[in-house]
Amino acid sequence: MKRFQEFLYGLHPFLLSSIAGVLTVAQIVLAFFLHRPGSETLEWAGWICLWTSAIFGWLPIIAFRRKGGVSRGKSYIQTTVLVDTGIYAIVRHPQDGTAWLLINLGVMLIAQHWAGVVLGLVSMGLVYLDTFKADQYCIEKFGDAYQRYIERVPRVNFVAGIIRLVGRRANV
Repeated sequence: MKRFQEFLYGLHPFLLSSIAGVLTVAQIVLAFFLHRPGSETLEWAGWICLWTSAIFGWLPIIAFRRKGGVSRGKSYIQTTVLVDTGIYAIVRHPQDGTAWLLINLGVMLIAQHWAGVVLGLVSMGLVYLDTFKADQYCIEKFGDAYQRYIERVPRVNFVAGIIRLVGRRANV
């Protein structure tokens, strides 16, 4: 496991997300060409996943702008303060983790084609691995505060994150 971590952390910072991005675009393009009428229930579930991904994709922009200590005129991702409230109290990687995974899942459910499933699953694996690199970066940037944050908030599982958040609030 230690060797795998060393290998993973030694990769170029954008390698995994770049490959996953190409696979996701290919998955979406194929979905347009290969989509055949299938289970309407699965298709609806796919659209729900896509709309949910939009929430996880947009809320971090607002959260970082409001609470991330971003300098005026800078990109929202250039935070200087650890944000652990709002969407970040539910998952640590809402945008480059949860939202992306939901997009892949949504497209799989809508297209209902084996090629879309294969591309989506590989992309999902790479995205998930990339969240480990993101955690390592954030540990280096924010130190012990981020380590404590890791203990409280799940990586990408928003259902577990909501349950934990409700449990914490009930205990207060």
